[in-house]
Amino acid sequence: MSADDLRAEFLQRLNTVFCDVFEDDDIVITEETTAEDIDEWDSLMHITLVISVESEFGMKMKAAEVGKLANVGALIDILVERA
Repeated sequence: MSADDLRAEFLQRLNTVFCDVFEDDDIVITEETTAEDIDEWDSLMHITLVISVESEFGMKMKAAEVGKLANVGALIDILVERA
């Protein structure tokens, strides 16, 4: 699987996680999506989102990694590194 295919697969899986966490099936994320793009995405929801992503992908993120998440693309970067 190419890196682009892997990124696309991860984006699709993350979109499902976002829809579940924010209880909104209309959410469509891109690699550029940030907390500013989703009204309910505050610090508490960020923690819930990280836990849900960890569960979906069967991994644990370090606090330093979570702190560097500027957008969904940065999250996908971490997932690709660990794939």
